[in-house]
Amino acid sequence: MKSLERLQPGQGRSWLVGCGMAEGWPVADAGRRIGLLGGSFDPPHAGHVHISREALKRFQLDEVWWLVSPGNPLKTRGPAPLGERLALARQIMQHPRVRITDLEARMGTRFTAATLDGLLQRYQGVDFVWLMGADNLAGFHRWDRWREIFETVPIGVLARPGDRISARMSPAARQFRSAKLRSREAGILAGCEAPAWCFVNVPMMPISSTALRADNVKFTKK
Repeated sequence: MKSLERLQPGQGRSWLVGCGMAEGWPVADAGRRIGLLGGSFDPPHAGHVHISREALKRFQLDEVWWLVSPGNPLKTRGPAPLGERLALARQIMQHPRVRITDLEARMGTRFTAATLDGLLQRYQGVDFVWLMGADNLAGFHRWDRWREIFETVPIGVLARPGDRISARMSPAARQFRSAKLRSREAGILAGCEAPAWCFVNVPMMPISSTALRADNVKFTKK
């Protein structure tokens, strides 16, 4: 559940500035609807861009923030340097309502639950929605404090090709079945109290960072 008291419009911005956190941090007033797309983005690709655009539209979000992580705790192989991935992300994702951030590195967090704790403390009154692909939902029960994540913020799941059945039958989907919104209710997700989640089918690009690395695709700065 959202345990923090809602602030009046404009208070969130003043609180951030007063705490000296506006420098290098995205600014969001109370009541803003912000989607959070986490991952290593190693490398960022057109699929990430497509998911972000669809999330803005389907969940009626004000913004989407990419949380480019220092590293993925569930992967043994380390990603490319953070600075390189941030630069590539900013190169490929050019949209006025999408922010590319290194907030996890700034907060010193690696796990989603800890990241959400930090963001909710710093951005009081902001309506966050955790965004992920259906493949993530299929393995969500292996995430640190995964039940707590479900009970902290609404979750928007965007279906990818081939992952829909395994996601719908996953332990997380079964446990929180009663909190699932119908796809036609996706637009109200950000204003719902957690636990609440919505599974939407969207035309997806069958591309992944893993596939790009396997094919030795090289990304260079222009």
